[in-house]
Amino acid sequence: MEKPDPFNGVIHTDGAEPQAGSALPEDEIIGKASSGDTDAFSLLYERYVNRIYNYIYYRTGNPYEAEDLTSRVFHRALNHINHYNNRGVPFSAWLYRIAHNLVANWHRDNSRRNEVPLDDQPGLPQRADHPEHTLVSNQELESLLRVIRKLPAERQQLLILKFVEGLSNAEIAVIMMRSEGAIKSLYHRTLLTLRDDISKLEQG
Repeated sequence: MEKPDPFNGVIHTDGAEPQAGSALPEDEIIGKASSGDTDAFSLLYERYVNRIYNYIYYRTGNPYEAEDLTSRVFHRALNHINHYNNRGVPFSAWLYRIAHNLVANWHRDNSRRNEVPLDDQPGLPQRADHPEHTLVSNQELESLLRVIRKLPAERQQLLILKFVEGLSNAEIAVIMMRSEGAIKSLYHRTLLTLRDDISKLEQG
């Protein structure tokens, strides 16, 4: 995947060499970025751009829109990072929240929901530490993706953050601005719905 540069529009490839200072603790990098250090912000960009792009791509189904919205996420983060320390949330969750808001606006402006062709899906990461890994890794993957796209936007977001990004319920709760208990409940109900819908699809 090519990555949009939030500073000048230059496209980087995934094989780019890591920048000097990338081994610094994230809090220190964020502190430097908050003080106007664009090199420090570039380190955060390199660390999170793929995850944000993948999240937006799954939500929009359009690689060109995903690139544009990813750039906008990091532009917005760059412009407001000096306020970040007062938010009390992990930096990644803050980025996902920005991405969520931009994607919601995109859907509202376009009044449509795009579908991603099954043969154009980026590979799902293998995350054996999550119980739902078995569901994703078996031959029901294509049916699962087809059913997911028919769910309400909130449930799609939850499943993308859980399945694709491998985030915890606590992290998802911060991004979706819900309690952790509400996320657990929604996740449980969504999995039950998925199982029922997949079963109906297979029987049909």
